[in-house]
Amino acid sequence: MSKPVRVRYAPSPTGFPHVGNIRTALFNWLFARHHGGSFIVRIEDTDVARTVEGAVEAILDGLRWLGLDWDEGPEVGGNHGPYFQSQRLKRYQEAADRLVAQGNAYRCYCSSERLDQMRAEQVKHKQPPGYDRACRTLTAEECGIREGQGIVPVVRFKVPLTGQTRTNDLIRGEVVFENSTLDDFVLLKSDGYPTYHLANIVDDHEMKVSHVLRAEEWLSSLPRHLLLYQAMGYQPPLFAHLPMILGTDRSKLSKRHGAVSITEYKEMGYLPETMVNFLALLGWSLDDKTEIMSREQLVQGFSLERVSRTAAIFNIEKLNWMNGVYIRTLTIDDFAQRSLPLLDKKLPAQVKRPLSLDYIRQLAPLFQERARTLAEVPELSDFFFVDELEYDAALLVGKKSTRESTLRCLEASRERILKLDRFDKESLEGSLRPLAEELGVKTGELFGALRTATTGRTAAPPLFETMAVLGKDLCLKRIDVALDKLRGMGL
Repeated sequence: MSKPVRVRYAPSPTGFPHVGNIRTALFNWLFARHHGGSFIVRIEDTDVARTVEGAVEAILDGLRWLGLDWDEGPEVGGNHGPYFQSQRLKRYQEAADRLVAQGNAYRCYCSSERLDQMRAEQVKHKQPPGYDRACRTLTAEECGIREGQGIVPVVRFKVPLTGQTRTNDLIRGEVVFENSTLDDFVLLKSDGYPTYHLANIVDDHEMKVSHVLRAEEWLSSLPRHLLLYQAMGYQPPLFAHLPMILGTDRSKLSKRHGAVSITEYKEMGYLPETMVNFLALLGWSLDDKTEIMSREQLVQGFSLERVSRTAAIFNIEKLNWMNGVYIRTLTIDDFAQRSLPLLDKKLPAQVKRPLSLDYIRQLAPLFQERARTLAEVPELSDFFFVDELEYDAALLVGKKSTRESTLRCLEASRERILKLDRFDKESLEGSLRPLAEELGVKTGELFGALRTATTGRTAAPPLFETMAVLGKDLCLKRIDVALDKLRGMGL
């Protein structure tokens, strides 16, 4: 590469950053870091009407959460700012005026009503949609008349009517476009704001962007951008159009496939390490077998040569599996620290706050192997935090048990637990496991009754570890409640 690698992530704050958008950011970041280049963040906020409040903050927070640090852009500055397009309007107006003066663009005075009528006629006659170039040949005198009538024009690019525009896409190889299929697109709107086509050309040139890695949906805009570069006398960057992301049914990715904003993934308890790894594999691979990769491995191995031309499949089940793998690599302390905010948010209001991190550390080993997301931890562990359990008394009686045998099991267990001086896993197991044989019941019947009595559930973490964390007093209290429930069943 003859010049420094400079790439940009240029989101529009018209919504919160979704999977495809963030995948684009990640690929740009990985490419920049692999080549020791610069990763620029630019906010393309010229669509004022559709701007969503809080979207800019959500975009930047999402990048920070994933660890995608930027070298230039909002909050960090840089030598090529400002990095909000709404603060660069004069540059775009100057570029549009220059193109008009050169004869590469013209002012269009067509009303929205005329354009709507024109499109309706095109649809009616099954013609391809596009501007009919009615203003392309207006004389200066005709333009003056219209402006004298108070009509504020847009600026349109004067696309060559013949010939081809061709280039080499770094992922798709040579791509060729017939100029005759392009219409004279708008560069500058009547309100003085640019369209994407003009603004991104001016900014990418001024910010010395070397490579543009963007979604496949922009491939159809590529000839417009190349013609603009040519008209402006700019050297275009190298382009790479990233593959689409589809759902498992190969339809366009949507919320029903599990795809939501990056903010929601954080709230749902996915780890940033997981999301970076998972998103990197949406259209790229290191080889044919490696799936779990650290950030350092991704940076070292990333190349455009391994980016696929075909669509990537977003599989929520694979994401859940991968997140479980990453959760199990955390230290107990790290797992507890990361679980704390979700426990605090999701546990019932009656649970005393602030939650004890030390207590959560005791619980962590019981759930780390089972949780696929951090958001599952409150659901898996809420019985450790509440004073009273709510469950149907019938759950205490196993399939091959009776109310009477369950009563005997819990009454005998209570007597054994009362006599214990130490209340740890080993003492509990040493005392209670032989009890099953003494009572003439299977261990599953005894342990099942104890599990439900102490946790309110038929499935829970290992019984003796769980009881040890709950403590002797609480276990006895809950066994007493269970005995009352059983006795009440007979009435």
